[in-house]
Amino acid sequence: MDISVIIPAYNEEKNVSELHKRLSLVLRSLKKNYEIIFVDDGSTDNTYNELVKLNKIDKNVKVIKFRRNFGQTASWKAGFDNAKGNLIFTMDSDLQNDPKDIPRLLEKAEDGFDIVSGWRKKRQDKFLRSFCSKIANKLLSLFLHVPLHDYGCTLTVYRSDVLKGVRLYGEMHRFLPAIANWEGAQVTEVVVNHRKRQFGKS
Repeated sequence: MDISVIIPAYNEEKNVSELHKRLSLVLRSLKKNYEIIFVDDGSTDNTYNELVKLNKIDKNVKVIKFRRNFGQTASWKAGFDNAKGNLIFTMDSDLQNDPKDIPRLLEKAEDGFDIVSGWRKKRQDKFLRSFCSKIANKLLSLFLHVPLHDYGCTLTVYRSDVLKGVRLYGEMHRFLPAIANWEGAQVTEVVVNHRKRQFGKS
């Protein structure tokens, strides 16, 4: 398998079908084998039923369901454990990440980088959230010694071998690039689009 895309979803019933449509168009254009792994993180709305529908119409879609909400790190871990791709992409299910950015991240990974992280340079969140995020990212870069602009961007690609042996818990998904870099992985970032949320809430 060439590519796995892992997508946690929590109460995103109005977003997952549209995301699948946009994402599938991009992945098919790459002419590579791929799988899309949705992880329903204990949704209380109709998200899981929407994902089951996608699984029935698209053989590339896999669905993992949690009995309750465990958070993004647990969702990523479940996705990583089940992914078969040599390259593993992660992204959000709320349509704020743009699947059209995937080819540019892929190009960087094929240039030899182990992790290519997205940088939402022009965030579409409220001012206070964006401002606090900028401060947090500067502090993280200072203390972790990995100069990334956006530790909170979910849209990232990893070489699968980089993830082997990494133990995830708490909110550690945010620090994966730094942890991998400490172990010798080559990390870079690419400016990506960021969309306003249309349905649901963060």
